[in-house]
Amino acid sequence: MPQAGQAAKTKTIAVNRQARHEYFVVEALETGIALVGTEVKSLRAGTVNLKDAWVEVANGELLVQGMHISPYEKGNIFNRDPLRPRKLLAHKNEIRRLAQQVKLQGYTLVPLSLYFKHGRVKLELGLCKGKKLYDKRASAAARDAKRDIDRALKSQSRA
Repeated sequence: MPQAGQAAKTKTIAVNRQARHEYFVVEALETGIALVGTEVKSLRAGTVNLKDAWVEVANGELLVQGMHISPYEKGNIFNRDPLRPRKLLAHKNEIRRLAQQVKLQGYTLVPLSLYFKHGRVKLELGLCKGKKLYDKRASAAARDAKRDIDRALKSQSRA
């Protein structure tokens, strides 16, 4: 946690833009992620895909599935399977609460973004509810309307 007068040093690695299109994000949570050295080096090069990733709760642990981290070029025998399940690091109470939300209310756990924070890899985990087709259309219409308003205001301020 940053001290007073000190900004958090974060560098974004990847953002799952499709998640915000497919789901309503009810809550976002920052978690750590257990990785090996060659995976971290590969992340520094930015070779990760969050598009098809999801998180499941198994045996009291959060596991991210389907996240593709490309093998590190110079990693040789130390490279791991690019699609292996990776453990997320969170407090036991948070894991229990998330598992309850998923089981009882039908929410989905989706990775929203991956970033470095003070030299450590963090994953922003979203507790999400699926959007229907009409919700997607409504959000697209709102986005287009906002873009048109911004364009009109910008052109009006120039004149």
